[in-house]
Amino acid sequence: MTQYEYKVVPAPKTSVKAKGLKTSEERFAHTLQTAMNELGAQGWEYQRTDTLPCEERSGFTKRVTTFQNMLVFRRTIATAAVVETPVARMMQAPPATIETPKAEAPKIEAPKVAAKPLGSDPARPEPQVAAE
Repeated sequence: MTQYEYKVVPAPKTSVKAKGLKTSEERFAHTLQTAMNELGAQGWEYQRTDTLPCEERSGFTKRVTTFQNMLVFRRTIATAAVVETPVARMMQAPPATIETPKAEAPKIEAPKVAAKPLGSDPARPEPQVAAE
């Protein structure tokens, strides 16, 4: 699958004077052509021109919507620099292998301690019953 990166630049609003170009249309076309050729030399492929709305402030509280002309370019991303996605990672993962269960280690029980009968503690003497 081919992946692309995109670059969006504003279209030129004014034309640049050039030798042999007399009309404003010729100058503007030359300006646009120069901009597109410069990006093409860097590997960018022209896709389209879009006119998009842009909300701008006008004064202290007022907002105005203007429209901006944008040139859209794209170029392929080198395969070594492809961003790895979870789906791509799953497709590259080796198939799952079935593992045989391992023998469990024998359980070692704690030694049992016999409970001492009441009154067998020498530090604590048994209570004596008083005779009447």
